[in-house]
Amino acid sequence: MYVDNVIEGFYNAVNGSRVLLFVNYDIDAICAARILQHLFRCDTIAYTLVPVSGIQDLRQAYEENCEEVKYVVLVNCGGTIDIVELLEPEEHVIFYLLDSHRPTDLCNVFSSSQVRIIGNSDPEEGIPEFDDVFREDSDEEEDNSGEDSDPEESRAAKRMRMSEEAILKRRENRLWAEKRDRIVFNYTQFSYYGKASAVQMFELALSLSKDTTDLLWCAIIGVTEQYLLGKVEKQQYVLDSGTLQGYVSKLSHNLDEDPTEAANSTPVTVPRISFTKDLQLALYRHWTVEASLRHSMYSACKLKLWTLKGERRLHELLVDMGLPLVQSRQKFSAMDMVLRQEFHSMIEKLAEKYELDQLVFASFILQYGFRNKYCASDVVYSMLALLESTGREKSSKDCFLEAMDALSRPKKNLLEDGIEKAKVMLTSIFKMVQAALDMQMVISGGPFLYFIIQEGALNARQFSHPHTLILLAQFVLQAYVMVRKKKATNLPLIASAPLDADEGTCLVVGIPPVIEDSPKNFFGKAFEQAAEKTNARAQLDYFDSSVMKLKMEDRSKFFDALAALLS
Repeated sequence: MYVDNVIEGFYNAVNGSRVLLFVNYDIDAICAARILQHLFRCDTIAYTLVPVSGIQDLRQAYEENCEEVKYVVLVNCGGTIDIVELLEPEEHVIFYLLDSHRPTDLCNVFSSSQVRIIGNSDPEEGIPEFDDVFREDSDEEEDNSGEDSDPEESRAAKRMRMSEEAILKRRENRLWAEKRDRIVFNYTQFSYYGKASAVQMFELALSLSKDTTDLLWCAIIGVTEQYLLGKVEKQQYVLDSGTLQGYVSKLSHNLDEDPTEAANSTPVTVPRISFTKDLQLALYRHWTVEASLRHSMYSACKLKLWTLKGERRLHELLVDMGLPLVQSRQKFSAMDMVLRQEFHSMIEKLAEKYELDQLVFASFILQYGFRNKYCASDVVYSMLALLESTGREKSSKDCFLEAMDALSRPKKNLLEDGIEKAKVMLTSIFKMVQAALDMQMVISGGPFLYFIIQEGALNARQFSHPHTLILLAQFVLQAYVMVRKKKATNLPLIASAPLDADEGTCLVVGIPPVIEDSPKNFFGKAFEQAAEKTNARAQLDYFDSSVMKLKMEDRSKFFDALAALLS
């Protein structure tokens, strides 16, 4: 059931008890957990934080940590599955779900005892009525249906009447079951995302009068991650950023009026967030202008920078801006001050000429001190790179903690390290896109396109992580559409990369067509049905249903079944 009053129904309920906190491996979840950590420390609420990467990982983590725990909070995990059936908890355990994944599992929605969903139900989610999905057994009524019948009725007539009633009852049950299956399928056929969990937690902090600039920055990062990874449509991002702008104005006003802040710190060192127009150019403040234009998906696709013609067009743009090549190839912070100050206006004037009309978007900037200035998108890319930089020396949990620590201002070195890793990540993505188009690696599978990174390909291991592979898939599809135009605008894309060479597994992600206004994804249900039909050794273990693990040997027959299913 939904918890409308988050303070009374959630926060005050867990206050005074130890809380088990499960957090998914995504940026929004990390930001929400960071806010929760702050609130728990303010009220000395004991908690245990455990990052979880998938459904089986969640089950194992619960078994290891469930002793003497009454309250379990799940951040961006568990909302789309029947959590009670999966974990089989004791009756006194209560689960609080803070999950932006949609659709929410109906067993969680209608649970009246152990499952509480933080927030209000969204009318657009289209949750069906309880009676259309759940029905009590009526076996007892069938068994007793003939007891009060006419005593003078013959046994033969009685048997015939009972037989007819049983047939009608079975028909009614069958029709009801068919209707229920249709309703449930319509409800669950698309996966998508709702309100960012970090925003919900910041609103809780605001209600408790414990909101700070750092907590608001976490909420901003959560919303920005949803936008950059294509989890929400642009209109939703505009609405969310408008709401956050109001919070920024309120905090800035309070800061200006607070005499203790003025007395104890200088204005330069106080962290300040500003809402401003920014450019969809990845990391350009920490990179060179030329490199940022080349490796940002929007500008690279619009200018077709994987071609020689596109390269010439890039140089034309720089010339028209009056930006010398020498300046564009050195770090932005080292450029001539006048060019740096006029960079925004110069590129905005030429946006229409070079079809970069959506290059400017509303964003947020955090600044403290003279040199520390970070755009929200820079932090998202940095945290993504830190989160998915696993290797022999670093486990996934180590990377999770590093990404979380990057939100802490005293640990600026981690954020800077993540930015350098993000440059490598974006460079690898662009090179892979260029190779995919040059070598015609994007193949039509009928109702969808697919792109496979073979074992042994350059930087193949870098794409064995969900977020990096999703960024690559979106870039490949956008670039392919720019080349093929009408033929590809209504086709979705499936991308696959090697995952574990010893196990012979690969990672598979599916993304919707570029023509779709809404980023609703139908691949989760399609993957599930194709795996059942082919008996493919697939693991639908991720909390995002459009991501899955698959045996490489089963990939071709799985794709064939998927093509037949979607035709």
